[in-house]
Amino acid sequence: MTQYLIAGNWKMNGDPEMAKTFAGELRRRLDEAGGKAGAPEPELLICPPFPLLPDLAAALRGSGVSLGAQDCHFAASGAHTGDVSPQLLAALGCSYVILGHSERRADHGESDELVKAKATAARESGLTPIVCVGESEGERDAGRAIEVVLGQIGRSCPQGEGNLVVAYEPVWAIGTGRTPSMQDIAEMHAALRRETGAGVRLLYGGSMKPANAAEILAIDDVNGGLIGGASLKADDFWAIAEAVG
Repeated sequence: MTQYLIAGNWKMNGDPEMAKTFAGELRRRLDEAGGKAGAPEPELLICPPFPLLPDLAAALRGSGVSLGAQDCHFAASGAHTGDVSPQLLAALGCSYVILGHSERRADHGESDELVKAKATAARESGLTPIVCVGESEGERDAGRAIEVVLGQIGRSCPQGEGNLVVAYEPVWAIGTGRTPSMQDIAEMHAALRRETGAGVRLLYGGSMKPANAAEILAIDDVNGGLIGGASLKADDFWAIAEAVG
């Protein structure tokens, strides 16, 4: 059985005190649950801003909670001011990195080809890339959602064998409180499964919260969630993890 992945993307939120409090609350809940967050037990992952990675690595050490970053460069080192290499992220304790999020594609002009280069470098450094894909509202209204997303998959994902997670996040649902219908999610994830094969975990992202998590996570070929706003509160993040069943 595929282990579910519940990943929290903190985006540009949080501070050292918040991270300490969050980690403490999460550890308390894990201890009370006997180390289990649900049945089947999901893998929990926190992806904070870069400066909080060392704090969370220390606070979560030995808890079983994984740590990830929100981006990386494709080079190991060099004249790349403001960027962070995948090798450094691995040295800090990261095992995952989110790549190609729609906010980076929009805010930083990231192309599919750049996302692929980053994902390839991440994999070569021992990190599992979480490659994000998703259509705009206009593309969905035009009936092109699956075509657009599968095109992104083909151009953004690294080639060959290796760890890979794909996160489907319809752009119009991120942070808006809106979600596609369960049928729309099911159809997209079925198409993604045909495209990626059985060995790739497929996450849904886009306004997943405790109120809708169980219904979404019960859909075939949804292997977890990439959680935005609801991952900033330990209570909400834990509730989503408990929705795995």
